Amino acid sequence: MKNKIKTIRKKMGMTQQQLASECGVARQTINCIENDKYDPTLELAFKLSKILQVKVDDLFTYE
Repeated sequence: MKNKIKTIRKKMGMTQQQLASECGVARQTINCIENDKYDPTLELAFKLSKILQVKVDDLFTYE
């Protein structure tokens, strides 16, 4: 699954650590998701979309 987390996060001026803290996960988790090494749980995907203020469909694409 591909995602636009890094692009959107940077546009918002957030660090990986800030995003991780708001989601309640480790910074390494955000890093792995951004680098397509880990697919988030459904709950985490919805948290990310809420924090980044985009729809889940706009954040993730299935390939």
